[in-house]
Amino acid sequence: MEKSFDELLKFYNEVDKLTSLLNEKHKNRLKCKAGCFSCCVDDITVFEIEAENIKQNFKSLLNNEMPHPKGYCAFLNDKGECRIYEHRPYVCRTQGLPLRWIEEINEEELYEMRDICPLNEEGEPIVNLKAEDCWTIGPFEEKLALIQKNFSNKPFGENRVRLRDLFLK
Repeated sequence: MEKSFDELLKFYNEVDKLTSLLNEKHKNRLKCKAGCFSCCVDDITVFEIEAENIKQNFKSLLNNEMPHPKGYCAFLNDKGECRIYEHRPYVCRTQGLPLRWIEEINEEELYEMRDICPLNEEGEPIVNLKAEDCWTIGPFEEKLALIQKNFSNKPFGENRVRLRDLFLK
């Protein structure tokens, strides 16, 4: 189990290193900062290993404090700031950045999709950005899925946990 948490920490460090470069590149367009929580929606799910990582690092919070009211992420405080920021899950580490991914239209045709938080749209249209100036969805999700697989043998899809469900009821 400890090996899986070490792998997760290395994974987060790699993601943070790469996202910090993108954050610097897009610093003039990104409006994301402490207190911005439009992306912090309710019902976000994470892999079991990420949930366990949060449980290990925030026992007191989960046992003694209340989740943020429904509608937004359970881990926001009353100012809209993340209470688990240092150990936030992968999905939270890439929010706000220009995102790109490849969708398969049919067996022979691939199509590149792009998106960005509406608060960060101002600036160069994201369709004009170089691929390396976007966070590419896919490769890191595969790495995280492998870390999860090494952590638990549950069938894929049965290993997701709602963040709100981490709080003791």
